[in-house]
Amino acid sequence: MFPFESLQDFEIKVTEDHELFRRTVREFAEKELLPNVQKIERNNEIPEEIYQRAREMGLMGVGIPEAYGGQGGDMMMTTIANEELSRVSPAFMVRIGANHLFTTPVLIFGTEEQKRKYIPPVAKGEVFAAHANTEPGAGSDVAGIKTTARRENGKWVINGRKYFITGSDKASFLVVSARTSPPPSRHERWKGLTFFIVERDWPGVKIGSKINVMGLRGEQPNEVILDNVEVPEENVLGKIDEGFKVAVTTYDRGRVGVAAQAVGIAQGAFERAFNYSLQRQAFERPLISFEGVAFKLSDMLAHLESARLLTYWAATLSEKNNNLAVTAASLAKMIATEVAEQVSSLAIKIHGGAGVEVQTGVERYLRDAMITTIYEGANDIQRLMVIRDLVRKLIGKNVELA
Repeated sequence: MFPFESLQDFEIKVTEDHELFRRTVREFAEKELLPNVQKIERNNEIPEEIYQRAREMGLMGVGIPEAYGGQGGDMMMTTIANEELSRVSPAFMVRIGANHLFTTPVLIFGTEEQKRKYIPPVAKGEVFAAHANTEPGAGSDVAGIKTTARRENGKWVINGRKYFITGSDKASFLVVSARTSPPPSRHERWKGLTFFIVERDWPGVKIGSKINVMGLRGEQPNEVILDNVEVPEENVLGKIDEGFKVAVTTYDRGRVGVAAQAVGIAQGAFERAFNYSLQRQAFERPLISFEGVAFKLSDMLAHLESARLLTYWAATLSEKNNNLAVTAASLAKMIATEVAEQVSSLAIKIHGGAGVEVQTGVERYLRDAMITTIYEGANDIQRLMVIRDLVRKLIGKNVELA
């Protein structure tokens, strides 16, 4: 069972409350998002009235403690919301997820004053927030960022350029990473990073051009430019020079959300393909009566449910703060996103010519799925992380270190 120690490590906790919540989110997705999918794809913008309805339902605050204006709920509830929203509109889920990439590090590493000031407006949907870490030359390599922050007259002055920042065009608050001191050695590149809470309307903060990526129409990323942005000392998030921990802790949790997003995409693509195979006739027979189609659908369902179980398991371990939750999150993100890509591709093939027609809305699943394999740490990085965790666990148990 290595690296796991007990069969109880594989327990998945799902309650009746989770199911009731799932039905509520699905109703919202079907009623508010589904009729607007083509409009969102065409205009590359999510209508404001959908955000307003989400605010009224409290969707912005799922997973955020009630003490800070949220709706409460555990990791499984957040996972279910991500899945159900992504089944219809991954772009809308990404917009909500960008908020969590801000609230998660503030809740874990922030001071009480920071939590009271910045979390409630986001949880209530009064403002949006974003997480600005990625740069043109540093994505999965968090330690490679070039943005700098220097102390000057009792404040921190940040200069740099962030890239692929989801939700930044609407964000009022951002968490921003910067190098506050040089790394002590090549092998300790991760040292010397610090995170800051930055407000959008501060002098020197500029939201640059939208980056026209292949998918997630309606919520595409922007560039963020930081030009001599002065940040007060009280807006340092966590400890100075220890920002790498802030980043990896945030992404360890965020990867479960991306896995859930991928499961939702795969679910939506499977449903479309299954329904089409029942309705479409070829040679005076429904498509589903042909083995080539039936086998594809069976494979799609098998991979989809495997990815769902893996994702729910990772969410359960994360909620328990199990020491293998990080490994589970990497596995879930890696497998679920590749399943989404595979299922979406098969859905297009089952649809034939209709599958590559933009108007039918099938090909968008593949465009969206491919992006999930890259952000929150590309999948090859997840593979490396899994093996490193296993080696570290084995050495820690069986080798006496000097």
